[in-house]
Amino acid sequence: MLPSFLSHIIAATSLALPAMIISETSLSFLGLGLRPPAISWGILLQDAQNIETLALAPWLLTAAIPVILVILAFNFLGDGLRDAADPYG
Repeated sequence: MLPSFLSHIIAATSLALPAMIISETSLSFLGLGLRPPAISWGILLQDAQNIETLALAPWLLTAAIPVILVILAFNFLGDGLRDAADPYG
């Protein structure tokens, strides 16, 4: 039975990892996750939320680019692994 469920297991796992990354980033952005001495994408984006700070340091907004790239990479990796595990489905 495991070979028939392997593509579903791969898809569920590869979608769970980006969901965890988005959850941690969102909670840190809202101030409910990690606190400022720690480094997190959410904390970096929280620093970019202030318009005055963003005017002085516009590179703070570039923290959103790695988040988007990692989420897309995990989704494409999971899709490729699912297709490789079940080429006929």
